[in-house]
Amino acid sequence: MFVFFSGLYFFLSSFLAFLVMMLFVAFFILGERKILGYMQVRKGPNKVGFLGLFQSFADLLKLMMKFKVSLFQVRSWLSWFGVYLLVFLACCYCLIYSLSYSSFGSSVLFLWVLLITSLTGYSLLSVGWGSYNKFALVSCVRSAFGSVTFEACFMCVVMICALVCGTYGSFSYVDNFWGLFFVLPICYFLWLVGVLCECNRTPLDYAEAESELVSGLNTEYCNVPFTCLFACEYLIMFVFSWLGALLFFGGGSVVWVSFFHVIFFVWARATLPRVRYDFFVGFMWKYSILVLVCSFFFVV
Repeated sequence: MFVFFSGLYFFLSSFLAFLVMMLFVAFFILGERKILGYMQVRKGPNKVGFLGLFQSFADLLKLMMKFKVSLFQVRSWLSWFGVYLLVFLACCYCLIYSLSYSSFGSSVLFLWVLLITSLTGYSLLSVGWGSYNKFALVSCVRSAFGSVTFEACFMCVVMICALVCGTYGSFSYVDNFWGLFFVLPICYFLWLVGVLCECNRTPLDYAEAESELVSGLNTEYCNVPFTCLFACEYLIMFVFSWLGALLFFGGGSVVWVSFFHVIFFVWARATLPRVRYDFFVGFMWKYSILVLVCSFFFVV
């Protein structure tokens, strides 16, 4: 009976966190489009509802109503598996977020985050490889390798934070302000670079480089699958914004630093040009891993 109620609690908490984050995603997309419009000296969406507040919901309705004959879809069962796996990983991230502020939080919660992050590459490979499209294939290979690169840096960052704070759980980070950013600012900078690649954000959006790969992973997707891919990308970006704030700051500053990370993502998309893929991979494997390992021994 206890196992049943515990499972029910985990399901309801993760589902509630998923709904709250998706609502945030809807308004964040609207805010991002408005900010990008003003940065480029133009109006953002302002027609649907008061000041365009219902534009994201109108776009969602349009995407959900699109119809495509299944016999003419250039996708296999592997592509559907990739979409389902990505949605499942997004729900797992929501569960991690909800458990961090509940009494059921584990003492090894960040190790579970590492496990969930390691599955992202498989979902991206399935989404692109199952599309029967050469642009999607190149996109999935690049994004999967970028995800592996981020996982190596993320593992080093989590180990460094665990050594400083003495735990892999989230309670200590939520309750106390650690300020690891002031101790290891280079690690924080490398973390931001890795998150930009993991979340497919400019200037490291190699999975959706429109100027090179048409639309990348999304080339052969429409209606519900495209909505799932698009929304999960923004949801994972929000989770990593919160996670970076929790690891490098902690305490009551998590909300404000998370908000700063979100604004940073929008600013990077509006300002920075795309970096060549080979330059990014060379920098991450030649220099960032070395810096993180040196920081690890410095903390030890």
